[in-house]
Amino acid sequence: MEWTVETLSVQVDAEILALPKDMQAAFVRLAERIQAVGLERIGQPHVRHLQDKLWEMRLTGRDGIARALYVTVVGRRVIVVHAFVKKTQKTPRSAIELALRRAKEITP
Repeated sequence: MEWTVETLSVQVDAEILALPKDMQAAFVRLAERIQAVGLERIGQPHVRHLQDKLWEMRLTGRDGIARALYVTVVGRRVIVVHAFVKKTQKTPRSAIELALRRAKEITP
């Protein structure tokens, strides 16, 4: 069974579309790579564990860095719950809390 990469909602789709074009392209490339070789074969610096069941896709571009926060669910599904341009060294607590709230909406 292969991995799939999905977004939680149209709101998350809009967050991804709001990223600069090169970071959108980096997201698409990483999502395609996860689907092609499997999440277990992708490690740092591309993905990193944040807390609990929350992980981040690490995206870089000419205009800076962005993150796509995701959880994995049954059936080898990666579900992106929040995407944003990162402006500080550390991932903002508010972004993590928003992603965790949205992750609770997911039904396996």
